[in-house]
Amino acid sequence: MKSFFGMAIAAVLAALLTGCECKKTVPPTEDSSEFVMLAQAVPDAILEIRYYGTYNFVGARIDGYLEPTALLTKKAAEALKAVSDDVISQGYRLKVYDAYRPQKAVDHFVRWAADIPDIAMKPYFYPDLDKSVLFEQEYIMEKSGHTRGSTVDLTLFDMATEKEVDMGGTFDWFGPESHPDFCGNPETGEYTGDNSKSPAGRSITPEQFANRMILRRAMLAHGFKPLDSEWWHFTLKDEPFPSTYFTFPIKEK
Repeated sequence: MKSFFGMAIAAVLAALLTGCECKKTVPPTEDSSEFVMLAQAVPDAILEIRYYGTYNFVGARIDGYLEPTALLTKKAAEALKAVSDDVISQGYRLKVYDAYRPQKAVDHFVRWAADIPDIAMKPYFYPDLDKSVLFEQEYIMEKSGHTRGSTVDLTLFDMATEKEVDMGGTFDWFGPESHPDFCGNPETGEYTGDNSKSPAGRSITPEQFANRMILRRAMLAHGFKPLDSEWWHFTLKDEPFPSTYFTFPIKEK
């Protein structure tokens, strides 16, 4: 017969194991059945797929981008359609730079970051940083939320001016100037002008900060969550595949 002490220890261990939120390892998959083309799901969105072209921080087309299109999980696409309808009522359209990103594309970023001498696009995307710190400061990582299929990089397009809205910085700029809290408080929408985190003393105007907040408010209102280092990056809060990294290439379905 077990002692009372032994039974108590066993009960504690069982309780700990029951309450453990250990993440299961989900193998990468080629299954694209739960994905839709963004052009069909959100027809008002403008697509400018930067990683299909050469105007990006690598300076080349990225592996896995076979066509200049965008894919998202069905659930994320439905939420983004609601965002699109919202901003259209305010006089804007969504402009999408990237959505689902295959793992082979992330691997391409990692290889590029390890190639320290290749700094062809440094003046455009990371002029204030030495390329050797990109891993350390987590601008480049071996895994990306984009690969789970419910993350999107985007901005606003002004239908009145027929121009991209001025956000005070380019997509994929590596630096604190891209942070949502740069020069303001994203929780309150208040512009503070505090640019002390900018290594080069860069700044954005009250209007540019306000433009970032228009996009942020619309995305949060329809189920997306922001990233604290990129004003353009949002992930569906209740994403359907939180532990799955997909590998199929980007092309029309």
